Amino acid sequence: MTQLGWGRRYLLCQPRHFGVLYEINPWMERGVAVDVDVALEQWQGLHDALVEAGAEVETIDQPEGVPDLVFTANAGLVDATAKRFVPSHFRHPEREPETEVFARWFDDAGWDVTRLPDAVTHEGAGDALPFGGVLVSGYRPRSDLAAASHLTDLLGAPVRTLELVDERLYHLDLTFCPLDDRRAMCAPLGWDTYGRRLIESLVPEPLWLTDDEALAFCANSVVVGDVIHMPTCPPRVGRQLEAWGFHVVVCPVDEFLKAGGGCRCLTFALDIELSRP
Repeated sequence: MTQLGWGRRYLLCQPRHFGVLYEINPWMERGVAVDVDVALEQWQGLHDALVEAGAEVETIDQPEGVPDLVFTANAGLVDATAKRFVPSHFRHPEREPETEVFARWFDDAGWDVTRLPDAVTHEGAGDALPFGGVLVSGYRPRSDLAAASHLTDLLGAPVRTLELVDERLYHLDLTFCPLDDRRAMCAPLGWDTYGRRLIESLVPEPLWLTDDEALAFCANSVVVGDVIHMPTCPPRVGRQLEAWGFHVVVCPVDEFLKAGGGCRCLTFALDIELSRP
């Protein structure tokens, strides 16, 4: 197995102002109480586990009024080769203020901030992950199909799209988790027939998740080398991952699941290289 060429450097946001303050996905229920102290402990546990696995972690401060900024996967997309950042354009107005918070952080860090057209929505690495030399991009619940051609122009990478058909699996990263150059966790519950065929053509050795495993957010995991950080790990999934030589670290993130986000949602890989110099 050849390990992923990315996933050693992440951007996280400490949940100082996290809460379920609105409802924009089926998991969110306004008024559900978030235990901020527990959320901080769970976030710190994920942070420390990533560092222990060898990842470098940077953080962005969370201002008041952007409770979902903790889900940094939705910041946008990066091409580390060109040090270019494409901020997300969010579908829901509740999340629109996040765009400028992330854009300022990347601008201050010396990245080239390049934007999508105003009329196009795309929610960043939550809806696009690299695999097999292409950027796999989900669309419909949160991102537009039309974003694909713009992403190719801005990032210099071919984009393959698949439709997300289950509102509970509203982002690609709830259905697809690259593990190495040949393997990925895949949740067909979230895709149409074309999407399933696309993944079959791209992934030589998929780990097909059952519906229950998909809805437990198994695919919303973070890979650092041969270590997989998962919000939960059913026995069948764990046995297969261990047979493939991976080490599983379960990082409980129950407070964040109240808002429909797991381990991958809480991280944004900064070292993805898409274009070639």
